[in-house]
Amino acid sequence: MIRKLFVLLAGMLVTVAVYAAGAQLRANHPDSYVVRRGDTLWDISAKFLSKPWLWPEIWQANPQVRNPHLIYPGDVLNLSFINGPRLGLEPSVHREGEAVTAIPLSELKMFLKDTRVMDSSAVSSAPYVVGLEEARLAGTVGQNLYVRGLQGEPGQRWAIVRPTHILRGFDQDDPGKADLVAHTLDSDASMVDAPWREDTNNYGHYGGDAALGVEISDGHHHSRGADLGVEVSVIGTAETLRMGDPSTLLLLDSTVEIRTGDRVMPYDDTPYDPYFYPHAPKSVPADARVIGFADAMDAVGSRQVVLLSMGAKDGVDNGQTYSIYEPGEAIHDDVASSSWHRGVGKMVQLPDEYVGHVMVFRTFNRVSYGLVMDSLRPVHVGGRLRAPD
Repeated sequence: MIRKLFVLLAGMLVTVAVYAAGAQLRANHPDSYVVRRGDTLWDISAKFLSKPWLWPEIWQANPQVRNPHLIYPGDVLNLSFINGPRLGLEPSVHREGEAVTAIPLSELKMFLKDTRVMDSSAVSSAPYVVGLEEARLAGTVGQNLYVRGLQGEPGQRWAIVRPTHILRGFDQDDPGKADLVAHTLDSDASMVDAPWREDTNNYGHYGGDAALGVEISDGHHHSRGADLGVEVSVIGTAETLRMGDPSTLLLLDSTVEIRTGDRVMPYDDTPYDPYFYPHAPKSVPADARVIGFADAMDAVGSRQVVLLSMGAKDGVDNGQTYSIYEPGEAIHDDVASSSWHRGVGKMVQLPDEYVGHVMVFRTFNRVSYGLVMDSLRPVHVGGRLRAPD
């Protein structure tokens, strides 16, 4: 049916109203654009509109094209001005490759499928690997794992996960302090160590007796904010051979060597939704911040992943788009103090500075993952989130 529709549309100009977005047209917008491989809906929208997250609204105004994700490389977008600005799609007769997506899904697979954020209690009480075949120190594919606390049946598949980060909120006694950080639990985790890694303790091997397999003293755990959960990475899958205490599992695949203390959780084979519709949130949670990075040490830029201090319980859903602001510094007004000395004047709070946009693509109860869609300057931990400008 879809193929027949494409044949009917080939060579025709499918007109799409720019849905009350005339005032949002970029001053330097092109008159036409040929879609290329590697484009995203956000990229294309940004060529025509000053507010790229309005892209879904443009397509919703067109009764003939219900799905903006049916744009392919080779298609041509034309901008005309007949009774106001109108954007038209001219489908290519020979469409190339896969349909254009809102974000680069191939680059985010590990976050869509292999990363979860769970309550600390759920992680600490989950079944765990207590031993390995032939008393090995690490397990590889084809070997047996011995797991305690497992409830299931022979033949059942499981995910082997490893806690990677503890997520905590800002210090409530000093909400302006940008120390909303995650603490690295294990240096061998699949994610790159981020700026929250402890400089004197990498925690190394963890066992099944401690709550999360780590001991964090007040001297090392410098963030005193609320517990937002624990991030875990899926590092392998296994199948139950025999139930018992411990149960015996066969390791089917893994990305790293399995160790004692790794947690065992239900296997999730639900395919992730490849469609994302950028949209502005109805409201922004109070003091919503950027709390960390997935693949950087100090700052990130466009097309990099950030952790956000809000989730489904705050009304966040996939596709919500926010503006990121760098908190302004508090400085001394030495001029007004009429003093020859620096750093003695009254404190003045500088305004926050706009940094860029971030779109949520994975949501958990109290935290979310977002992709930086564009940025004028580096994004740092502590960046404030607001409704998109």
